[in-house]
Amino acid sequence: MRLLVDPPRTMNSGSSNFLLVPIPEYPVLDCVPNKNVKIVVLGASNVGKTALIVRFLTKRFIGDYEANTGALYSRKINLDGEQVSLQVQDTPCVSLQDDAEGLYCQEQINRSIYWADGYVLVFSITDHSSYRTIQPLYQHVRRIHPAGNIPVILVGNKSDLLRARQVPADEGETLAASLGGSYFEASARENHEGVHAAFLHLCGEVSRALGGGNGEKRRGGLHLARPKSPNMQELKRRFRQVLSSKGKSSTNTL
Repeated sequence: MRLLVDPPRTMNSGSSNFLLVPIPEYPVLDCVPNKNVKIVVLGASNVGKTALIVRFLTKRFIGDYEANTGALYSRKINLDGEQVSLQVQDTPCVSLQDDAEGLYCQEQINRSIYWADGYVLVFSITDHSSYRTIQPLYQHVRRIHPAGNIPVILVGNKSDLLRARQVPADEGETLAASLGGSYFEASARENHEGVHAAFLHLCGEVSRALGGGNGEKRRGGLHLARPKSPNMQELKRRFRQVLSSKGKSSTNTL
């Protein structure tokens, strides 16, 4: 299946074109190198990638988000009793071509795939077309990393919308097994525990892979600038913005 790669895009006000935030490649001074876990979240449009990341990192759900700019989120987590530095890369969407023979994907997503140690592939159980992007997306990841095992999970998001389901659970389980990963159905809106379990499972898989020596892969070829602003501050700014807009809306209805 052919992959068509869009050229890098600059951010324009009022436009849906965005450039991915640069991915840092720098040592974490207070953590041993093989405890620096790097995860990228990939999937089609409107499947809830950002909502899943925010739910995992903050336990919160906010339905309204700014258009995704490919933010990188960093924090420390406790994994099997050890302190681990976790970086989670959000990404713009990918989509199938009209003839379903190729995948539209921004060039910067390739850099995210190259950089990451583990992969969260997301589709919506209410959108079968988003499910159909997973196999070609995984094949593209394998073209970038053809050797060795790749820690990967498949997440069927929006499991709270059962009446709108288009993808049966057994199809998700079968696809995940073919990819060599585990399948999780989750609801970023309703269930923090399910989202947390999925991400922690992948963190554990990545940590074990790095501990086994696989973390020496692909570390020499990509050197990118560190983002200028911490993304957890960006999350807080988003929360304040949404809460402020909701407060104004409530005032206007009085």
